[in-house]
Amino acid sequence: MYAVMGVTGQVGGQVANELLAAGHAVRAILRDPAKAGRWIERGCEVTLATADDAAALATAFAGADGVFLMIPPDYDPAPGFPSIRKIIDAVRHAVAGGRPRKLVFLSTVGAHVDVFSLLNNSRMVESALRELPMPTAFVRAGWFMENAAWDVAAARSGLIPSFLQPLDHPVPMVATADIARAVATALAEDWQGHRVIELEGPRRYSALDIANGFAAVLGHPVRTEPVPRETWEHLFHTQGMQNPEPRMRMLDGFNEGWIDFEHGQAGSLKAETTLETVLRSLVERSARAASTRGNP
Repeated sequence: MYAVMGVTGQVGGQVANELLAAGHAVRAILRDPAKAGRWIERGCEVTLATADDAAALATAFAGADGVFLMIPPDYDPAPGFPSIRKIIDAVRHAVAGGRPRKLVFLSTVGAHVDVFSLLNNSRMVESALRELPMPTAFVRAGWFMENAAWDVAAARSGLIPSFLQPLDHPVPMVATADIARAVATALAEDWQGHRVIELEGPRRYSALDIANGFAAVLGHPVRTEPVPRETWEHLFHTQGMQNPEPRMRMLDGFNEGWIDFEHGQAGSLKAETTLETVLRSLVERSARAASTRGNP
């Protein structure tokens, strides 16, 4: 039996689907009991836990052949990352109490980089997990292709503002479906010690590739323009962020190239899903949602 965190999210849910399709028993870990029904109907065990509740996590991890560990995203962390430190302490205690056979953690490209940025949270988790006695795998995923969901409306209008710049600078990206397959595969495998799986799509993509991909899907021209770096802090503050510097430094890392895989592009595992496939799915999903709302 495999315990899966984040089953209501875009990665955890697909991990659970992959495991179920392969005939494995799944224990779905949720925060909201109202969302348990569909997983119970599919034959999953269900347990309730938040990422910072050590006792509940220990129950969720108990007796598992493997755990998919996913930390809730925090794009606006307080200085010093206190929330992630609390989660790390909870996970340590939960693993000691639940004693799962192995862990697979959804990490990120650049988790090994010792430079301040938002991705330090994954670096901190990796460092803590390396001290645990059971086999542990770190799936360091590239920039989620599905992040382009935020750009669908802008693409329909014909102009996408971009924080990825220069506009022709390619960065490692990967589809969440490919991440889920890599996680499910790792959970079902046996290994000792620590593994690092660095994962990206079939090629690297730039802001121009995103715009051109939307243009191909939508059937009309789509341009992209850089959001000036000097406007970021004010813009993020107006959007409600309290501490935008970690996010800004993460974007700098992608744009300047110091956020990359530990072994570079040559050393990463290449997934199959293309950016255009994901963009088409995002546009179709947006259209279905608009239709459901009764929008034209």
